[in-house]
Amino acid sequence: MLLNRYISPICPDWFDHHDKDYVWALIDRVPDAKLWELHYALKIKLINRILQFKRRDWMKYQADCANVVAGGALIDPNALTIGFARRFSTYKRADLIFQDLDRLKRILNNPWKPVQIIFAGKAHPADDEGKRILQRIYQYAQQPEFGGRIAFVEDYGEQVAKYLVQGVDVWMNNPIPPLEASGTSGMKAAVNGVLNFSIADGWWIEGYNGKNGWIFGKNHTNNDRNWEDASEMYSILEKEIVPCYYDTDLNGIPRRWVGMMKESIKSNAPRFSSRRMVKEYMHKYYTSILSCKECNAFLDQITYEEKL
Repeated sequence: MLLNRYISPICPDWFDHHDKDYVWALIDRVPDAKLWELHYALKIKLINRILQFKRRDWMKYQADCANVVAGGALIDPNALTIGFARRFSTYKRADLIFQDLDRLKRILNNPWKPVQIIFAGKAHPADDEGKRILQRIYQYAQQPEFGGRIAFVEDYGEQVAKYLVQGVDVWMNNPIPPLEASGTSGMKAAVNGVLNFSIADGWWIEGYNGKNGWIFGKNHTNNDRNWEDASEMYSILEKEIVPCYYDTDLNGIPRRWVGMMKESIKSNAPRFSSRRMVKEYMHKYYTSILSCKECNAFLDQITYEEKL
């Protein structure tokens, strides 16, 4: 494990203190080349998994070519890869990025700096609009003019989610504010060094620090929120995200991008974890209602369990 190799010599018990800022600051000890190498390996792992799904469909169901392509058969490991995976509830606006199809096609099909988007998720059986959004995205993925740079991964579940939050380059989230309660998938992605590209809602309002990803949707000047948010997304992609990803050194390493990956891990890993949450509840609420004797016994039990 990369962190064990570079952090353990300085902080051997780092995993017992992973809610501490000083532990994650040690991520700077990891060489850029090693972090990028690991990220690329996880990206390959994700793509291989997608190809396994499509090979299965081809062998078992004789799926037609359009469906195979829509499922990710043409995904390129060297292209900037955006992930969008969650429930297809209407307020999450999974199809927001398709507002201006011509502009999106230009971004995705740039011959020198291509971009691809991997979608995954399910709609509730009773959510008809959510199902329609899912169907529209799948139809876009089948269209030849997108060049196979849109994929929809079926059978979404915990395993697929795990591959995605580790293997994509950017995690996209664009619900209608203020309807996003949290956005835990973005937290998981951030801890894996995946950069969040999210609207100002949910956890990202607290997680974003100006150096660990991108934010949009703060200001609006008209009533067409979807068009305005989508336009801002396109601009950030064209002017900031794509140039940063493809700005590589002679060894093929995008140093600025890797620096943002480290910042994403450092700034979010100690704050957005169950360990930090439970400890904060314990100190602020639970121990305050216990007697001194009960409190000491409770703290002793917590300490004992941490050592196991």
